[in-house]
Formats: sequence, structure tokens, C-alpha cells
Amino acid sequence: MHRWLETDRAARLCALTGALIIAWSSIFVKLSHASPSTAAVFRCAYAVPVLLALALAEDRRYGARAWRDRRAAVAAGVFLAVDLVFWHHSIEDVGAGLATVLANVQVVLVPLVAWLVLSERPSARVLVALPLTLVGVILISGVLERGAYGRSPGAGAAYGMAAGVSYVGVLLLLRRGGVDLRRPAGPLFDMTFAAAVVAALIGVVWGDVRFAPAFPGAWWLITLALTSQVTGWLLITISLPRLPAALTSLLLMIQPIGSMILGALIFGESPSALQLLGVGVVLAAVVFATRRVSGRDPALVPEAAA
Repeated sequence: MHRWLETDRAARLCALTGALIIAWSSIFVKLSHASPSTAAVFRCAYAVPVLLALALAEDRRYGARAWRDRRAAVAAGVFLAVDLVFWHHSIEDVGAGLATVLANVQVVLVPLVAWLVLSERPSARVLVALPLTLVGVILISGVLERGAYGRSPGAGAAYGMAAGVSYVGVLLLLRRGGVDLRRPAGPLFDMTFAAAVVAALIGVVWGDVRFAPAFPGAWWLITLALTSQVTGWLLITISLPRLPAALTSLLLMIQPIGSMILGALIFGESPSALQLLGVGVVLAAVVFATRRVSGRDPALVPEAAA
């Protein structure tokens, strides 16, 4: 099985399947009708037992992980909790499709933070893509028009950007905590467990968390946990280190595009022409920033949104 995963075809299939799965994340959140903090808590909490079983199986095979190797993944969980709460608020305010596009701005932000924190200079493409991304976000926010789609598109854009910024911390810390490619489940368990705890604390402070699951909405959160939080994340975590950045950037664009299509079909979401233009600008900027040119331009390997 491990040898099959090392093949290029298997990695492509994992990335494609993972992107298709996580495209449903915002849809399931909206279908659950749960508050942003409640959705964040239970999408993680329901995933914890499955990830724990997988992590223990990895430990039996490869030995227990030292705490120093797990701290980064736990810290990533703190950022993930913040990211999920903000993203779920964005879904409420601007819709499932647009919120997912906004969350993907992290692809452009990650190398900038790595530049500041790790002294890793970003490529010229990232520096060009950043202002384009901001233009796209402004168009999506609806501040340039009347009648933009969303209950509160300006607030939704702000929450979406905040989610993208928070997700930068998730990516940088999870990469440090997941250096052993044989163990995708262990770091994912640590991060998800920590995220469930921190999201609960945020919900208490925010005043919007409900700790008793409300059915039938809770079934959608269980579905979200088992699909996106477990299966989707594991498939993408397995595939990303094994594929070229240019290819993964294109494959993972299925998530925001898929969420836009699903939001329109299921909820009748109909962004304005300017907002759709903003979507195009953001997606084009992300692809541009992660594209490899003549094998010389070091491209960021993107990760999916939550």
C-alpha cells in the first residue's frame, strides 16, 4: 500500500479526491444550521475518535512520537480553531461559495509570513499576486456596489480574510509537526483535538456555542467530520509532498470552484457580476502565485482550506 501511494498516479488521485471531498465543507456547515463556534467544535470533536484510532495504529507500527515532535501540531490546532470560527462566520454572512474562495487567500499569504518569520524570501510571483488578491477580496466584499450577494458581504469578506490569515499559522505549524510522511494521522489528530478544545473556549467567550448536539443538524456535522476533517485532510496531506506545486495548485482549485457551484445549486447563491469578477481575480492570483516557471521559480505548495 505504501509503495502504491508513492506513485504519481496515486498522488494525483488522492489530491483530486481530497479536493472534491473538502469542496462540500462549507455546504455541510450551512446545512447544519449550527452557530459558527458550535460547527467548529463538533466538526473536530466528531473526527477525534477516528483520528485517534489511526494515530494509535501508526504508533504501533512506527513507535510513539516524542512530545517535542507533537507541539507544533497542537499549536496548529489553536490557529485552526480561530480559522474555523472566522470561516463559519464568513459562510453565514457571504455564502458558502464566496467564503471558501476568500479562505483560499492563505495560499498567497503563507510565503509572506514565512518571509517575515523564517526569512524565506517569496518568489516575485507571490509579490505580484498579493495586490491582485486584495483587489479580488474588495470586489467580493461588495463595497463598490449596491445589491451585492450576502447577508453582510463586507463582514463576510473581513471574516474570510481573517480565516485566511489564521490558516497561515495552521499550515506553517502543521508542516513542522508532520515532517514524518509515514504518519499523516498523528499530527492531524493532535491538531484536531486541540482545535476542538480551543473552539469551545472561543464559543464560550463569543457566546454562540451549544454543547448539546441538535439533531437533525448534527448529522451534517458528523458527515463533515468524517469526510472533510478526516478523509479529505488525510488524502491531501498524503498527496501534497509527492506532487509538483503547479499541479497541486490546479487540482486544489477544485475546492473553491466546487463550493461555488454547489452553493448555487443547493442554496441558490447568486453572487453579483462584480463579486464573480472578484472570484476570478482571486483564483487567477492563486494559480499565478503557485505556478512554476521553467523549473526555476520555487513555487509554494498550497494547502486546501478547512
